[in-house]
Amino acid sequence: MGDTVERSTAEATEKDLQGRSTERASRTGPTKRGGGDPAARGRTTIADGVVEKIAGMAARDVDGVHAMGSGISRTFGAVRDRVPGGTKSVSRGVKVEVGEVQTALDLEIVVEYGVSIVDVASAVRENVIAAVERMTGLEVVEVNIAVGDVKLPDEEEDEPEQRLQ
Repeated sequence: MGDTVERSTAEATEKDLQGRSTERASRTGPTKRGGGDPAARGRTTIADGVVEKIAGMAARDVDGVHAMGSGISRTFGAVRDRVPGGTKSVSRGVKVEVGEVQTALDLEIVVEYGVSIVDVASAVRENVIAAVERMTGLEVVEVNIAVGDVKLPDEEEDEPEQRLQ
């Protein structure tokens, strides 16, 4: 009789422990919702202006680039920059087309006199591609560069500083 009581108690304890562990697992165990990689849940869209700014900053970082944009856009930009509250446009001279996974860019630059235009254009292309792909994850399929002017050493600045008298 004592043997039967011990078995019954042991079986009851075992069932109780299994029940508790099942209950605990359901309360604290990992719950998968949605499944898959969290980074793949949803879409990220990047505006053209974002890519334009990244490309403009990357192009200006290259030695030999004096300015960005055509003569007219630089003139209007200089006027806009002088207006109180106005800010410099880092995207001046940059046009982009952004798709879901790829982008194409057109840049218009002004180079310093005496530099190799081919070398400057190559360096701009490399810097822009690296910056845009690193920051946006987009594949850059092409970077077209138009050299619109050469800054001569004796030319006045397009955007002269105003002097107070």
